[in-house]
Amino acid sequence: MIPADDPNRSLTVANPDDPGTTFISLVGNTYAMLITGEQTNGQYCLIDMRVPDGGGPPPHRHDFEEMFTILEGEIEFTFRGAQHIVRAGSTVNIPANAPHHFRNVSGAPARMLCMCTPAGQDEYFARIGDAVDGWDAPPPQLSPDEQAERRRLAGELASTYRSEFL
Repeated sequence: MIPADDPNRSLTVANPDDPGTTFISLVGNTYAMLITGEQTNGQYCLIDMRVPDGGGPPPHRHDFEEMFTILEGEIEFTFRGAQHIVRAGSTVNIPANAPHHFRNVSGAPARMLCMCTPAGQDEYFARIGDAVDGWDAPPPQLSPDEQAERRRLAGELASTYRSEFL
C-alpha cells in the first residue's frame, strides 16, 4: 500500500544560479548544493560539482549509492582499482561499499552532477568545506595549519557520514 501524500513536503526546483544556493569550496573544487537531504526527507541529495583540472578526492568508500552524470569535461574514475575514462554525457553509478575515487583529466575544468542516496554527503561537505559566494568565488587561501585541520576534521567526521578514506 502506498502511504498518503505528505502535504508538508513541497516541490523543489533546483537551479545553481538561484540566490539561495549554497556553494562549498572543498580541496579546490566548488560544489553547489542543489537538493539537500533536508528537502528530500533524507532520501537523496544532488550536488553540482565543478572540479578543476587534476582535481578530485582521495580513494574512499561509503555505504551509500553515488551516481555521477558528467556535464562537461572528462573524469577518470578508479573503481576497485580499475581506471575508466568517462566523458560528458555519460553517467556512472558507484555501488555502496566499493572503493573508488575520481580525477579530472580533461585539461580544463569539469562539471558533473552527483546524487547520493540516502542523503548525508551534502551535510558532510558543508561541515568540512568552506562556504563561498558562488561559482566564481576564489577558494579560501588556507594556511598549512588550516589545511591540516580540514584533513583532520574530514577524517574525524567520515564515520559519522558512513565513509572511510583508504
